[in-house]
Amino acid sequence: MPNLETSLKEAMSIDGALGVALVDYGSGMALGTLGDSAEIDLNVAAAGNTDLVRAKMRTMEMLNLHDNEIEDILISLTTQYHLLRPLTTQTGRGLFLYLALSRSRANLAMARHQLKRIETTLEI
Repeated sequence: MPNLETSLKEAMSIDGALGVALVDYGSGMALGTLGDSAEIDLNVAAAGNTDLVRAKMRTMEMLNLHDNEIEDILISLTTQYHLLRPLTTQTGRGLFLYLALSRSRANLAMARHQLKRIETTLEI
């Protein structure tokens, strides 16, 4: 099973990747980041996207969607895609992967597939 550093490097190998972070949505803190894009401050993105993940979790609770889990959340911008993938493994509860992609260089379906694979093998 890959460790955090290996998993972040693997995520950055996804076509169009601009940056990736593993985020604790309890605190909003990035536990690890990788990417050197001047377009995105990964720590600011981690904190801001935490609010989005929390809001969706609360909404699911209010709707009594207890037998469902969020696979991923997609934010489509003019020039970028942002993927948020809450971890579903026992050791990953309370964490999510955040991946920013260049819209012109990324294959969204493949990126989602690869991020899912990374999430299932990530060792925390």
